[in-house]
Amino acid sequence: MTTTHEHAQDIVDHGDHTHGGPGGADPHAPIENTAAEPDYFDVLQQAIRELLVDKGLITADEVRAMVETLDAHQPALGSALVARAWTDPDFKARLLADGTAAMEEFGIDNYDGTRLIVLEQTPDVHNLVVCTLCSCYPRPVLGLPPDWYKSRPYRARAVREPRALLAEFGTDVPEDVTIRVHDSNANMRYLVLPMRPAGTEDMDERELAALVTRDTMIGVTTPRQP
Repeated sequence: MTTTHEHAQDIVDHGDHTHGGPGGADPHAPIENTAAEPDYFDVLQQAIRELLVDKGLITADEVRAMVETLDAHQPALGSALVARAWTDPDFKARLLADGTAAMEEFGIDNYDGTRLIVLEQTPDVHNLVVCTLCSCYPRPVLGLPPDWYKSRPYRARAVREPRALLAEFGTDVPEDVTIRVHDSNANMRYLVLPMRPAGTEDMDERELAALVTRDTMIGVTTPRQP
């Protein structure tokens, strides 16, 4: 479903959510990067995990193995994926056609079984990713989400005033560029493929990957300049 908000060129794509979360955020509250105290859901998931271990349904070693898997997946994997797409047109085409298959082809374990959709930034369209109900996030390619991505102000303002929100990240999107806001869900995650910066024609994949940050692949910033 797509809906048009106040700005005629700010468009929101909502996935078909199958999960729940809190709402009612102040749309003008600032985005903060400070770590928050554990909330209700943090306490709940810890209690459930401990109960499952106590009941013998899972083991502490299995929990530890999953934590190690999560820790092994970092934004550098996504950066390398972007760099390959920038240097290999055939791979880029496969990545845009089927992000999940291309990610696995690249050697990244899609351990959570979700579908990955890759969104290409263009001179006419700027893509921004959010999860309005909680914090669905492409963890196999980006690791754990930043605290601000999970915050209520970000989740609300990404939909209501994306242009103003991006400006706070230092990203000024021209008025003639359409902003498309993509709402992740439990089964489908998004990754932004940024435009390759000018002046990088002689750079190799490793050098190019260093220009791509986690925030670039969420869509709140653009690549570093060489």
